[in-house]
Amino acid sequence: MAIEQLFEALPLHYVQHGISKFGVGNLVLALVITAVLGLIADYAWMLHLRSKMPPGPLPLPIIGNTYQLPDNKPWIYFEELSKKYNTPLITFWIGRLVIPYLPSNELLDKRAGIYSSRPKMLVFAELGAGQNNLVNMYTTTQAERDRWRVQRKLTHQGVGIQQVKKYRDFQNDESKVVAYDMLTTPEEYVAHFERYATSVVSIIGFGRRVADHKDPIITDVIAVMHLAADLNVPGKTFPMLMETFPILAKVPTDYAPWKKGLGRKRGGRGHDFFYSLAAEANENEGHEDCYSKMLFNEQPKYNLRPEEISSLSGNLFGAGSDTSSSTLITAVLAMRAFPKTLIPAWEELDRVVGPDRSPSFEDDANLPYMRAFVKEVFRWRSVAIIGGQPHAPTQDDYYNDWLIPKQTWVQGNVWAIHHSEKEFPDPDRFNPNRFLKDDPDSRPFPGERGYMTFGWGRRICSGQALAEQGTWLTVARLVWGFKIQAALDESGEPIPVDIFNYTNGLNWRPQPFKVSITPRSERIKQAIVREGEEALANLAPYEGETKYRMSTFYKQKK
Repeated sequence: MAIEQLFEALPLHYVQHGISKFGVGNLVLALVITAVLGLIADYAWMLHLRSKMPPGPLPLPIIGNTYQLPDNKPWIYFEELSKKYNTPLITFWIGRLVIPYLPSNELLDKRAGIYSSRPKMLVFAELGAGQNNLVNMYTTTQAERDRWRVQRKLTHQGVGIQQVKKYRDFQNDESKVVAYDMLTTPEEYVAHFERYATSVVSIIGFGRRVADHKDPIITDVIAVMHLAADLNVPGKTFPMLMETFPILAKVPTDYAPWKKGLGRKRGGRGHDFFYSLAAEANENEGHEDCYSKMLFNEQPKYNLRPEEISSLSGNLFGAGSDTSSSTLITAVLAMRAFPKTLIPAWEELDRVVGPDRSPSFEDDANLPYMRAFVKEVFRWRSVAIIGGQPHAPTQDDYYNDWLIPKQTWVQGNVWAIHHSEKEFPDPDRFNPNRFLKDDPDSRPFPGERGYMTFGWGRRICSGQALAEQGTWLTVARLVWGFKIQAALDESGEPIPVDIFNYTNGLNWRPQPFKVSITPRSERIKQAIVREGEEALANLAPYEGETKYRMSTFYKQKK
């Protein structure tokens, strides 16, 4: 709108008595001076707050330090800043959003009661599920805490520590199917891992397994989880740039290509993919203990909205599909890049398990090296590389005399924690001996498990127990059953792998790499076939298909 048109839109008495006396030029000058003074005042506030907070690079007005963000893997940059300022906590400004980054667990674990809330996450949360999802919920008021506890309780009823022990039979069978599939199409190991992980959570949530690695629900769900992971990593490109300039989020989505479709309304009551999957499972006969049926049974008691049922059921995929499959891919990369670590594992498995059956959950206590091996998988390249979603203190807090204001976006840095030279010398070397109590490479670590892979405090990942038991079993079965060696190129030369070549999202995984996967012996191969066929028979009651496809669901609903 031209300046003349703006004046025409003003009430007549303003035009007559204001502009005529003051003059257009003077009015424009006054507006400019006011804007400049406002900018100076705002920047003075930023610098004042910066003087009280942990050290970090000098922010610029309005944009803060956004321009300094690297294009890829900012957690490595934040680790370097921590070393530069010689501090366990650094401050970084995304626009006017101030973010302390922690290369330690000092606050989020040891002060869990204070750091139990979430900050306002515009891109990841407010333009999506918002406060309907446990992952995003604030806990600053009693009402918010009460609602969060309801969803947390219902989540524990699905994937709590005691509950997941009931899933071990079909989780074990699905793991056996992975080994079985590796015999025929080992080059598709990524697809087999994704099918396995998605199938386990699908059985839990909806009473239906995913039998084919080409099932559309796998690619659809994994793609959504990758998008969600990308949307929670600070960036200087859209849509994450809206965190720097939040006013851009107020533009209607249909007229804002920079929003990448975020914030678009999905329709009316129950008009959502995961809600529809849950409702479909609730209507199906059998599998009365599936999570979706439990949610509908509890709906009247807790006054659950359809959006909450959608989030609770959908979170199973978020907690168990992409993350678990990515961890298994990392395990294969570690086996390929550090083959000597397999030798003591094979010796232990051959002694305890033998060639005629694969490892079981009951073998865990007798396989200390395998337990250490899996711990190192979690430590070496943790999937949730910045510890999941950011936390926010429910009150002003002080650490080393530094102020951390209430509702500040506080982000962990698992990469820095797991790459501490003090606890993990030569951190990029995959070394299971770190977790063997009497080994010279063993170091004390501030955490019972020896890794911080699943987050901290009251916001720790709900699916941790499910992921840990499934990862241990499947990695142990892969090591027991197969030789993981270099793939050969056309000239017969080994194809190298790059242990740093990972994706850029919050939940990262290795970029595609080639590897040779072959059975360790004929007797082991026969055991894999026998167990695989038995597992498929055991899983037959979970066979079935859904009528919904995420890729077409919303198009059909328009």
